[in-house]
Amino acid sequence: MPKPKLAKKELEHYKELLMRMKESLIHDIKNMAAGSSPEDNDSRDVSGHVQHIADVATDMYDKEFNLGLASKDREVLLLIDIAIKRINDGSFGLCLNAHPNHHLITKQRLEVLPYAEYCRDCQEQFETKKR
Repeated sequence: MPKPKLAKKELEHYKELLMRMKESLIHDIKNMAAGSSPEDNDSRDVSGHVQHIADVATDMYDKEFNLGLASKDREVLLLIDIAIKRINDGSFGLCLNAHPNHHLITKQRLEVLPYAEYCRDCQEQFETKKR
């Protein structure tokens, strides 16, 4: 398995980038959770009047949409934690696809998606197979 060709300074940069992303996602998840409290499920507005069914449906859609975002954010948080562990164990920057010539994940890809687990070619193969 090839060693990632990332200098210590680059690894520190990616770790800082991942930590900032993690903090931002945690903040977003907390804000979404605060905005979907159980008392928000009441179909009455603040004046006590019953809301129109379309307004209630819109509110429900928004809450479900936010829950979907929060779920996706939790998945990304897990990937970020895995990437930080990979920095610590020295495997950061290596494609996880099990093949004899582990590809390196390009620095350009890591700048955009520092929690990437696969090189671009392997990721495209996985996505093509899913379709």
